[in-house]
This record gives sequence, C-alpha cells and structure tokens, in this order.
Amino acid sequence: MKNIILLLLSLIIIGFGFAYAVGSNPEPDVTQKGELMDKKVLVAYFSWGGNTKSIAEKIHAQTGGDIFRIEPVTPYPSDYNETAYGVAKEQKDKGIHPPIKNTDVSSYDVIFVGTPAWWYTMAPPVMTFLSENKFEGKTIVPFVTHGGGGSYSIPADMEKLAKGAKVLKTPFVVYGKGGAGTDNDLKNWLKDLKY
Repeated sequence: MKNIILLLLSLIIIGFGFAYAVGSNPEPDVTQKGELMDKKVLVAYFSWGGNTKSIAEKIHAQTGGDIFRIEPVTPYPSDYNETAYGVAKEQKDKGIHPPIKNTDVSSYDVIFVGTPAWWYTMAPPVMTFLSENKFEGKTIVPFVTHGGGGSYSIPADMEKLAKGAKVLKTPFVVYGKGGAGTDNDLKNWLKDLKY
C-alpha cells in the first residue's frame, strides 16, 4: 500500500512538473516574433528532383514572404546520372555558373536560399543566383538537402559569392525530403534563428 501511495505521489509531482514546463514555455509562432514581420522575406531555391522544393515550401509556409524557384535557362537532363555525373560535375569542375531565368532580390531583406548538395557544394544555378545579385545589407539563411553528405561548406561557399551579405552559419540540413520529424525540426530551427 505504501508503495502504491509513493508511486501515485511521484506521478502527481511529475504531472505537475510537466504541466508547468509546457504551460510556462509556450512555443512561439516564428512569424509572430516581429523580425520577419518587419522584413521582406524571400525563399529562393533550386531543385532538380523535388527535395529542395519540398523543404522550400515548408519554410515558406512558416515564414511567409515570397517564393521562387531558381531555374537555369537550359534545364538539366531528366536522367539523374546524366545530370549528377555529367552536366553538374562538369559545371562544378570548370567553375561554370549557368545562366538562370530569375535573379532580382533587390527588394528583400532576408533571403532563405535552398540548394541540393552537389559535389561537396551548392548546385551551380545557386552559385549563379548568388554571384549575380547584390546582397549588401541582406541576410541569407541557407538550407540544404542531400543524399548522404550533409551541408559540406555550403554556408561558407555562399558567403564568398554573396558579397556584403550576412550568411547564417547554421543551415537547415536534411536528407532527401526529410522524414516524419522534419516539420518539427524545421520549426525548431526557425525558432533557434530567433526569427
């Protein structure tokens, strides 16, 4: 009987502690913190297979602002091997920044820039996007999808191309399109950015 009472008391104390922790630390809505509400936000991304597009749409849903896809003038082949081991590798090896269709970011303050990790860095169209725009005084927030390699040095590479921008060093990094916990991970990442 004594053990049952101790167990019940323990559960009650744990329950009160949990209720206090949840009630005293409500999770803020990242779009209501003020900073994003006061800034013009753009979510720009390049996506070949749809993974980066999926994450870009999730970020856009939580941050608002505008969204657009960085598109090369000449589309990549639909065959993965031809794209990854042919065109994209050649562009990376030769430092080719392919022409893209849309480049103007002049009216934005915060730009989320999404890319797949290709050959240890960002995709070449993203390199073009960053090198052809004026980013002085803007904040770039990287996000990266990958097939097993992580983000490599993509934030540092972005900083080299986006002259005058503040490039955040903590990108959102996800394997493929992510899994069951991706939405929560993304929400926590945005919260940690203090946006």
